[in-house]
Amino acid sequence: MINLIVAENYEEMSREAAKWLQAIVKDKPGASVVLAMGNTPMGMYEELSAMQERGEVGFSDIRAFQLDGYLGITREDPRSLEGWLRRSVAEPWGLREDQLVLLDENTSDPEATAREYDAKVREAGGFDATILGLGPNGHLGFNEPPSPADAPTRAVPLTEKSLHSNAVYWGGLDRVPRHSLTAGMDVLLGSKKVLLLASGDGKRDILHRTLRGEVTALVPSSYLQEHADVTVIADKAAWPGDEG
Repeated sequence: MINLIVAENYEEMSREAAKWLQAIVKDKPGASVVLAMGNTPMGMYEELSAMQERGEVGFSDIRAFQLDGYLGITREDPRSLEGWLRRSVAEPWGLREDQLVLLDENTSDPEATAREYDAKVREAGGFDATILGLGPNGHLGFNEPPSPADAPTRAVPLTEKSLHSNAVYWGGLDRVPRHSLTAGMDVLLGSKKVLLLASGDGKRDILHRTLRGEVTALVPSSYLQEHADVTVIADKAAWPGDEG
């Protein structure tokens, strides 16, 4: 079931998203949470940092899972999504190393890294909350189309659409790594609760296909239609309405 919330703007979307995670952590302080990187959730994380400073939420018991990362780079590389996770969430929230479950982007054995990650997911009893952005081609994490609902945690080549989308972050297409590691569709769709964030008119078409289109591996995000507990928070630019 999808609960769609349309916010007036990005700032309101971020506040509503922060309240979503606040409620989950209040109910289960030791929740296992998947944290997407990218520009869209940054306002949410900043809002949660402010809420923590005001004593409205605490993260000392959560387990934070990295969603995805680029293959073949170190955590010191400015393109590292582990590095971004540390700077934008782990450090501001005061998370300890033992609270982090990471995907080694510089691994020499991606299959072993994926197996270790999935073992930690099972050890945690699955994800309690998964925070996702929406890729321009409907990818969740780096589960590029076509990705069926049972696609595992794995290394994947990035599609041209994703390469061009990520070029804006890293200063040009030639700077974007060609392969990534991603939590699988199977563990993401197995999460007890999922939050999908979408902002800006560039996400209109893919968000409509995600929520109203055919459920298909060609749009991996469309599988969220079959999930029991999904909240979608979009600003008006991304969701002007079914007729927009």
